[in-house]
Amino acid sequence: MTHRSRLSTFVLDCKVDDLAPHVEFWSKALGKPVAAVDQDGDGKYAELQVAADEPMLLLQKVDHDSRIHLDIESDDVEAEADRLEKLGARRIGKCHTWWVMEAPSGHRFCVVRKQRDPFGPHLNTWND
Repeated sequence: MTHRSRLSTFVLDCKVDDLAPHVEFWSKALGKPVAAVDQDGDGKYAELQVAADEPMLLLQKVDHDSRIHLDIESDDVEAEADRLEKLGARRIGKCHTWWVMEAPSGHRFCVVRKQRDPFGPHLNTWND
């Protein structure tokens, strides 16, 4: 069995009451226009516009301390989480369709389903 994955998204976790001014800051700081101030209509996610071959830039309103985390997208979330566990990561919890994971270094990251079409470039192909 084969599956594919790649770095998908840099997620800026923001412990704030209002995400909007922080979206404006990061847009200006990174020179990336705002793609969506309120991606899902719940005030929790905003997205900056990037080129198709760049990782996505997402801001997420959170209850924990502000930090940045990575999302790894895969066409088989379970197979990718299994592969990463074999490398020493551990599953922290399932959230909707994705896994929150922790690297051996203590860094949190997520394994998410495919985020964009086409799925690529820069894909890694793994033989399970």
